[in-house]
Amino acid sequence: MIPAEDLAAIDAALAPHWPALDGARLFVTGGTGFIGRWMLEALARAPVRVEAVLLSRDPEGFAKRAPHLAGRFTLVAGDIMDFSAPDGGFTHVIHGATDASAALNADDPRRMFDTIVTGTGRALDLARRTGARMLMMSSGAVYGVQPWDMTHVDEDFTGGPDPRDPRSAYGEGKRAAEMLCAIAHRQAAVDIVTARIFALLGPLLSLDIHFAAGNFIRDAIAGRTIRVEGSGQAVRSYLYAADLAVWMWTLLIAGKPGETYNVGSEEAVSIADLARRTAALLGAPGVEILGRPDPGWNPGRYVPSTARIRRDLELNATVGLDEAIRRTAGANGWKQ
Repeated sequence: MIPAEDLAAIDAALAPHWPALDGARLFVTGGTGFIGRWMLEALARAPVRVEAVLLSRDPEGFAKRAPHLAGRFTLVAGDIMDFSAPDGGFTHVIHGATDASAALNADDPRRMFDTIVTGTGRALDLARRTGARMLMMSSGAVYGVQPWDMTHVDEDFTGGPDPRDPRSAYGEGKRAAEMLCAIAHRQAAVDIVTARIFALLGPLLSLDIHFAAGNFIRDAIAGRTIRVEGSGQAVRSYLYAADLAVWMWTLLIAGKPGETYNVGSEEAVSIADLARRTAALLGAPGVEILGRPDPGWNPGRYVPSTARIRRDLELNATVGLDEAIRRTAGANGWKQ
């Protein structure tokens, strides 16, 4: 459940922007995932006439999880790899359909890469045919391993994932997808804005997948010692989902055509300190750091600079990390 205070804050922040979508018809891929759900919750409350068509591999499952959204928007069964677009034109395309699964990236990197690249190509084809403005959900993974002496990575950094390592399939896939977007913008005049999304936190986030912050909250709610599998030295930052929803809609409506923006928090924290803060805030009995080798693609820093989005669109993170932890835990049954 999304806290009422978050919905009210989103309403207030987006009030100046919603009129630009009056009468719009949107095609949305990835609308049933964490980011898409928050965006749709905001859109469902928008005081304008908007139609949205959501592509989903499991419309019935989504309707059971979110009947109020299924009743408000149109669900179309299909996969991003081979979908057939519904009849009629679209004014906007939001493309976020990617299985951000660490297991898939590790076990079937070819499928991960193909899904990202082929899916983006199909979304771009739809945007080009219908003259729609497109919001592309990319990832901070396109920067590869962030140098330790770079406290915050900005959009002009030209590093990248190691193309010799299959664990880079997700990051390289997003890089290739961004190239397709750049080509479409220049060659076919597709009006597109790209969001490079970093780590997130908030209600509706699954606490049982590979995200450390969610795992720590899960263990704290259960009254267990929080365990850090690795050394805990990796550094991350977490943008709260209510801020995320505001940023993403603002990018779609007002972002500069052809521009790329980092979307994330600048409040950096080591994984070990994140575990300790979560334990202290939620009353977990303690923290255990196991020091095992980190199997992930990035055991270092993963923290964006958001100077560009602050400058161009006057967007800022309004919910700090401690409050983000509390609200996420509260939405999952924790009581202070």
